[in-house]
Amino acid sequence: MAETRLIQGRYQLLDRIGRGGMGEVWRARDESLGRHVAVKCLKPLGPQHEPSYLRVLRERFRREARVAASLQHRGITVVHDFGESDGVLYLVMELLDGRNLSQLLEDNKQHPLPVPEVVEIAEQVGAALAYTHRQGIVHRDLKPANIMRLTDGTVKICDFGIARLGHDIGFTARLTGTGIAMGTPHYMSPEQIGAGSVDHRSDLYSLGCVLYEIATGAPPFDMDDAWAVLVGHRDTAPRPPRELRPELPEEFERVVLDLLAKDPDDRPDDATELVRRVTGTWPRREAGLAARSPMSLSDGVPRPPRETVSRPDGQPRLPAWARHMTTGSKAAGTGPVPAAPPDPAASLTGSWTTPWGRHGDGPLAPFEPPVPVGPAGPGTAARTPAPGGADTGRPRTVPERRTAVSARTAPGATAVRHGASLAGAPPAPVPRPSVPHPAHAVDPRRPAPRTAGAERPPPAAPPSPEQLADLAARHSGGLRLGRAGRWAEAGEAHRAVVAERERLLGPDHPDTLASRYEVAFSLSRLGRPEEALREFVRTAAARSRVLGADHPDTLAARQETAYVLGQLGRHFEAREVYADVLAARERIMGPDHPDTLRCGHNLAFSLSRLGRLEDSYRMARDVAAARARVLGPDHPDTLVTRYEVAYALGQLERWEEALRTYREVAASRARVLGADHPDTLAARYEAGICLGRLGRSAEALELYRTLIEDRTRVQGPAHPDTLRARHGLGVNLGRLGRWEEALAEARDVCAIRARVLGADHPDTLVSRREVAVGLGWLGRWTDALAVYRDVAQARQRVLGADHPDALASRNDEAHCLEQLGRTAEAAELYRQVAALRQTRNARR
Repeated sequence: MAETRLIQGRYQLLDRIGRGGMGEVWRARDESLGRHVAVKCLKPLGPQHEPSYLRVLRERFRREARVAASLQHRGITVVHDFGESDGVLYLVMELLDGRNLSQLLEDNKQHPLPVPEVVEIAEQVGAALAYTHRQGIVHRDLKPANIMRLTDGTVKICDFGIARLGHDIGFTARLTGTGIAMGTPHYMSPEQIGAGSVDHRSDLYSLGCVLYEIATGAPPFDMDDAWAVLVGHRDTAPRPPRELRPELPEEFERVVLDLLAKDPDDRPDDATELVRRVTGTWPRREAGLAARSPMSLSDGVPRPPRETVSRPDGQPRLPAWARHMTTGSKAAGTGPVPAAPPDPAASLTGSWTTPWGRHGDGPLAPFEPPVPVGPAGPGTAARTPAPGGADTGRPRTVPERRTAVSARTAPGATAVRHGASLAGAPPAPVPRPSVPHPAHAVDPRRPAPRTAGAERPPPAAPPSPEQLADLAARHSGGLRLGRAGRWAEAGEAHRAVVAERERLLGPDHPDTLASRYEVAFSLSRLGRPEEALREFVRTAAARSRVLGADHPDTLAARQETAYVLGQLGRHFEAREVYADVLAARERIMGPDHPDTLRCGHNLAFSLSRLGRLEDSYRMARDVAAARARVLGPDHPDTLVTRYEVAYALGQLERWEEALRTYREVAASRARVLGADHPDTLAARYEAGICLGRLGRSAEALELYRTLIEDRTRVQGPAHPDTLRARHGLGVNLGRLGRWEEALAEARDVCAIRARVLGADHPDTLVSRREVAVGLGWLGRWTDALAVYRDVAQARQRVLGADHPDALASRNDEAHCLEQLGRTAEAAELYRQVAALRQTRNARR
């Protein structure tokens, strides 16, 4: 595309003004309208990606682009157009004349901006965020480089939707050419760092970091160690800004400190409250002040020297795992951006995760917002409900992961991620590998990255037995912390042991790699899959070199790599790794070895996520039969895979077989795990789904009533699983013609879901649609039309006008119009839906 310099015969690329991990930004001319624009060209969609995955990427891009284009506010960069040209996705935006806040600070020699400027920026950014948050849209990557101050004084937020798009697609490097890493830790909220739920209050925290920096000259946690910065966000109170700059208004300081509260509930309720509080903290700016050049910002403003914002004395000692790490560039860096070392994940995934155009073009982002885990019970993961099927969207079995053989479990014992319990399950005997700590490696056919210390000379003298014993004891202590669920402490302990073992034994010694494997495992359990992926890949590569590509420890590490790829939504890559590891395990260990079967289970899950339902069913069926033969029919691992078999049967519309399997799994789990175990309750819920699909609504109703009582007692009345069961109850009330009761249930569930999950959450929208269904069956078509339209607008706003869910809602609208006798309007709406569907299918 860069060779022709013309996109879609309309946008003439003139010169590149930015480059980053997701692509390039060009100044361009819109030949149709004769204006200059900015064009952001994302990375090419290469042939190494399978068509089903590429369709997902394109759909997510269209969704995020539509969200960005729908924003109409003077404080938000305008998106004019978007599309795809020669495999490159692009966004066309207004070309801004100004400087971002990072550049303003750099122009001002890292001194803070004048107080009136800071207050006005706070007001304008707050107003823009108040608008976007009312639309249900969260930026997720607010930082100085994403806030532009134009020459006329207008302040605009850039790159709405890009942070989430980059995360969804799997980019790991920068967005722009400013040298800013996406997910730079200086501006991340504690809930982003800790894998918590992220909402509009995360943006408010990031804004607090930005305001702190432009008001004092440095971000609130200005340390050279990335882990130290993250720990500061999580655990340390920021130094009050007025200690660094006394002329700041007291109320402004209170606002900033409130924005930086660790608990989202302690921050301002919304950006509107922020604007109200900021307004009046400083006299209004005089006319013409906004037009001054950036260099004039220093006129007459007293500033503390740069060193006054260094780490205060008495700060809590940082944990050992936070040492010897780097932050990358914060937004207001003063020097050139250093080149980053090669990303080890590239050896697994190819150039998709490396900067476009050349390697080493700026730093990789070491910290990206983690993937939130859905509110699922143990052994399950939340599946987004489809809007039309009121009883779809059930919890789903997740892939299994292997725990460390060394000390976490007995050899051969398994653990299912998110808590599928193995209590009381006897471990199957597994031959102990020659090196007593499992790990895995990347594909040996690819070049293996060297570790940072790989070229060090060997130690002058061997370590003493006392040193080795101490390290072994500390390693075992870390494992005990992990077994107790204290993963942050476990990771700290293992990171300290890694450093010592690397110094005494070398970076490629099996004991060093065993501890590095545990560091990665802890990161994964803490919801930090990007970091875990890097550590697993590094460990896998080293074990492949030292032990061989087919060693059990190497295969174990590669399997963990696949698991984390699945956590990140990169299922086609996970599938490839699982398939490769499975072939090696079958060849070396045999088809019935527990580790082979575990890999087969995970491969079945990945196939399902890629839409290969028949393949997924056959693989899961074979693994379940083998596990029953090897481990026993009631072993938790066997039941997990039988649950996956039942799910695949349902997806294939084989509801009788699915019902029978779910009931058998529920009965076995009740015996093995207990009647109230979340996995047991999940299997009972799935049986209710099957009964409804088979038209046996009276039986489903009875099942759901009992299940709701049990889930309310065990999980609470507002737990998503409890609400899911109540939703199923309402659906089956309607199927039995009891529409008044169904409508009341749907309204109650909708209200609770809106409060707990958010007004535009897919589950909430499903319940709102069910309210409209009930109104229609009761003949209240005017009321139903209003609700259907509300759902359709929300889905269009969030998903895009041509998303299948949005199209289904528009069809609901048309049906209501028909019932009201407004046939001409209904026909036109049907025509629009058909055209959108045809266009969508043509693109696919």
